[in-house]
Amino acid sequence: MTDVRNNLLTEDPWKLMFRLSLPAILGQFVVGLYAFVDSIYVGQMVGVSAMSAVSAASPFVLINNGIAVLVGIGSGSILARAVGAGDQATVDKIMGNLTVLVILLSGLVMAIGIPLAPVFLRLSGAEGEVLTMGVSYLRTVYLGSIFVNFMQSANMVMRAEGRMGTAMAIMAGGAVLNIILDPVFILLMPGRGPQAVALATILSQFCQAVFTLVYFIKKSPVVRFRKIRLEPSLLPGIFSVGVSAMLMQVLMLVQMTVVYNTAVRYGGPDQIALMGAAQRVLQLAFVPIWGMSQGLQPAAGTNYGAKQYRRVKTMTNVFIAGSTILALVFFGIMQLFPRGILSAFITDPSIVEQGLGNFRLMYSVFPTYGLLIMTMTFFQALGKGAKAGMVVMLRQIALIVPLVLILPRFLGITGVWLAIPANDAIVLVLALVLLAGEYRNLTKLEKGVMPLPSAA
Repeated sequence: MTDVRNNLLTEDPWKLMFRLSLPAILGQFVVGLYAFVDSIYVGQMVGVSAMSAVSAASPFVLINNGIAVLVGIGSGSILARAVGAGDQATVDKIMGNLTVLVILLSGLVMAIGIPLAPVFLRLSGAEGEVLTMGVSYLRTVYLGSIFVNFMQSANMVMRAEGRMGTAMAIMAGGAVLNIILDPVFILLMPGRGPQAVALATILSQFCQAVFTLVYFIKKSPVVRFRKIRLEPSLLPGIFSVGVSAMLMQVLMLVQMTVVYNTAVRYGGPDQIALMGAAQRVLQLAFVPIWGMSQGLQPAAGTNYGAKQYRRVKTMTNVFIAGSTILALVFFGIMQLFPRGILSAFITDPSIVEQGLGNFRLMYSVFPTYGLLIMTMTFFQALGKGAKAGMVVMLRQIALIVPLVLILPRFLGITGVWLAIPANDAIVLVLALVLLAGEYRNLTKLEKGVMPLPSAA
């Protein structure tokens, strides 16, 4: 643990950002290919109705993502601060507690989600063939809940201990396997449509979960399995930080359901395929920024635990700059090549043509996403879950839902697409106000604590 801690506390901020972020960015980008490639295979090899079914189901897949980030981000935040403070007793409780939480919450998802899948899909506006295919896809995804939730949450702990390369390798290996298996399963099970893709994904995630388990049993230099039991002392810290991260995923479910339903009402059924393709692109472009944020968490959390408050601000600023540059790259690609991007998912040129202008509009504020995500991660790393939760609540539901429902009354279908960038622009202002306030708090703490020589 000593070497990892020393690197996080003393290494040059820019070098540390690249060392922590590059593996996480690559790993998360490859992970993003799961949903992205699934949709391409479904759209190209099965058809537009199958693409609409996967799109309608995608908000409810986020339930599993929410559990993974609740447990993973919460546990990772505790771990980073425990490493910074040299608290090995807390470190030893992390994985056993994580495993029990994953089993309990994943079992709840299966018990509720499998029977209610048709109800969920109807909320997204699915009916007929789209509903039938969507139900079989979503139920299959829920069957693999334990594998995906353990793998993803434990991978976040792996990153929190600074093992970015190992985390990336496990995630990338599973994603590559999934990409290989998708067309194989579609060809072997032509009658199952998108369900074949879900089965390929579950098999890939099972393999990832096995490799992750082996790592924490035999290889981790910091975190090992001790006792597999619930640790009540850890739960308040996990939930106070993890709930804000979970809300970002679960409330996206509500947001996307409202968006799809409203888009169908104002633009017709083809809007599900268009909006679904746009959301898949957003998820793929977003995950590298999310990956960079996973590098910020151990860097900020460990230095905060070691009371190096000036370095916490420096690390955060460096990560904000790096993530903004990354967001600009994806922004340029999306603005220059919308036709090619949408055509990868949708084979009908007339439907693609309908979505070009709205696609560009939806991503008009994407360059600000780096600042927004790093700010939320900064609060999570410092254990300030309430502030992160405030930003998430406003972004994911409190503001976006009224905008989605009101703007189309004046602008038609364009208003549905415009609601997303308008929402993010407003939330960014709040995030900046909260970040400035927390920086002032760190400055006050800094004046009361002599920073170590390595903190400069």
